[in-house]
Amino acid sequence: MALADDLERNLASKDFDAVEDTWLALLEQPDTDLDVFLDAAKDMAAAGEDGRARPLLDMLDEQLRNREAWALRLEVLREVGAVMHDPARLHKAVVDTLRALHGEHHIFEAMVEHLRLNKAIEDTPKMWTKVNRLSTLMSFDIGSIVYMEGKGAGEVLESNMALESFKVRFEHLGEIRVGFRAAGKLLRPLRASHILRRKRDEREVLEALRDGNPPELLRIVLESYEDPRTGADIRRDLAGIVPDSRWSSWWATARKHPQVLADGKGRRAYRWAASSEDARGSVWETFQAAEPRRQIALLRAEGSRDPALKTRMSAHLVDLASNAADEDPGLACEIWFALDKHGEVPTSVSWRPAARMAAGDDLRPMLRGIEDRGARERVYRMAQQSSDDWQTLFEDMFWEEQEPRILDLLAEVLGNTDRARVDAAFDQLLAQPRKSPGAFVWFAERAAGRPMWLDRNPLRMLNQVLFALTDNTFATYKTRLLALFESGATVPRLLSVLSETQAPAALSAIEKTTVIDGYQKELLQNALYLKFPSLRRDEETPLYALPASIADKRQALKTLLEEEIPANRRAIEEARELGDLRENFEYKSARQRHEYLSARATELDNDLKRARPIEPLRVDGSEVIIGARVALTDADGGDRVITILGPWESDPEAGVLSNESAQAQALIGAKPGDAVTLGDVDYTVGTIEPSPITGAS
Repeated sequence: MALADDLERNLASKDFDAVEDTWLALLEQPDTDLDVFLDAAKDMAAAGEDGRARPLLDMLDEQLRNREAWALRLEVLREVGAVMHDPARLHKAVVDTLRALHGEHHIFEAMVEHLRLNKAIEDTPKMWTKVNRLSTLMSFDIGSIVYMEGKGAGEVLESNMALESFKVRFEHLGEIRVGFRAAGKLLRPLRASHILRRKRDEREVLEALRDGNPPELLRIVLESYEDPRTGADIRRDLAGIVPDSRWSSWWATARKHPQVLADGKGRRAYRWAASSEDARGSVWETFQAAEPRRQIALLRAEGSRDPALKTRMSAHLVDLASNAADEDPGLACEIWFALDKHGEVPTSVSWRPAARMAAGDDLRPMLRGIEDRGARERVYRMAQQSSDDWQTLFEDMFWEEQEPRILDLLAEVLGNTDRARVDAAFDQLLAQPRKSPGAFVWFAERAAGRPMWLDRNPLRMLNQVLFALTDNTFATYKTRLLALFESGATVPRLLSVLSETQAPAALSAIEKTTVIDGYQKELLQNALYLKFPSLRRDEETPLYALPASIADKRQALKTLLEEEIPANRRAIEEARELGDLRENFEYKSARQRHEYLSARATELDNDLKRARPIEPLRVDGSEVIIGARVALTDADGGDRVITILGPWESDPEAGVLSNESAQAQALIGAKPGDAVTLGDVDYTVGTIEPSPITGAS
């Protein structure tokens, strides 16, 4: 705007006479941005020209009042009110403006009084704080329709100044009170056109649109929000309008409208474009900015929107595939399949899959680069039909594939031609699962439904599944591996085919593992006991310990299994790489360390199986039990205090004895007044109290 530029230049040169002339000229322009006046007034005030700025602002203020532009007037007063008026006059002008804005609200006068807006009128900063709060609360006048997350739309019934709260009635939840301070965060006013408000007020209109114009109903939903809405969001918005039984057909019709745009990948979100042309332009812009595989997805999703748009997108993808054919043949292949599906396939190009196969190209680089499972499966099937060397291709790619359905295909096709070679591959998977983690996890999953696979070597498969759960190579497969232990899955079925001689080793492996939940371990143990009753052992001698000591030992075992033993295993591998093992001191040292750590882990695991928590609070003073502190008196009147805990807490010098010690055994069961002999000294038992020791020693 030329006048605005003139005003800026006049201010910069401090030609304030010219500023006044330009200001007056701008006032006559109906579309002048308010910021132009505000910035100019601030510049004049900063230059000490308040006297010149004040009458100019008065003219602006008069114009805004005449236009009844009260919101703009409030903004002017907020920004430059201090230049226009002294605090008292500014306060009056602000209150008058607020009354013009909100005076018709039921709660306005009461809220002015509640917020004490007419008090401390000289304190301008505090006044604006109150104004801000008032402006927020005016959105929740009696009768307003508001939205609350998780509760839907509701109507404000009353405002209670004493309780500082609004009462809101929700359709399905009844009445709820929301505090003034929380209202601005929890409640959102709904304009008359919002779908949730129209559901309350115009249900019949919306139902008519549902039946007669599905896209229009969808438009109302999408334009009710600033951000795009997912399909789940839209379905919630229309609950009660579009029944569940009709949702699929309604949604399929509504979203086909050319102004409906889908954003994002995976969980797609939808918005409404201003026009069909705007929608096509937006799709093309999104397409151009997307990475190549996202462009393929956009062709699939949006290609049917407009024939010209589909042709334009297809031409772009043809150029992209041609340029990428050598370095990224997988991408070129995916593009070819996408174009083929939409009738835009260029049959003469050399990078199409059939042409590569006819030319005898190595298909492995292309298969490795195809991310889409369906496209990769098509290449395998095409190769089987047209390549003389397809069997070698399938065998090689079996070790690289991660997708279960592709592995199903490879195993089935290979098994139909050479069962022995497939069985040999399975044996290799069981022996070296790290060679192909994806194939091993697939094999373990599929074994649940294939008895011949379970029978191959059930004990080894069990041990390898447990190993995989502790190996970082299988980190991305942990969820799938854990699912193998669920009822009806592979591991429970493995137990049913174990032999009598394999069962003890399987039970030991399950008892020692720390990678599955306790309830799962117990179910597996019970299944083994049921099939092999001879596995049940007599009850072992309990090992008593304080709960804190048990926790410490469990942590020590966890550290051994998850940190020290894996670190030692890596040290062994590193030492092995140094050369001749006979002269390799590092290797021998690491192996000795391994033996010690393994023995320590076994010992801790066995001890924890026997551990029983000591409960000092069970000590009632009637007799000595584990967890008691005992006062003793000898014949000379000497005193001694002994606490009886478990072997992990034993500290004889501090008077703490293990319950397994001879002296503790002599005391257990004794009552106050009984005579006991500890070593060569006779004592009389005095008071018996709960041990004050609750932590590990």
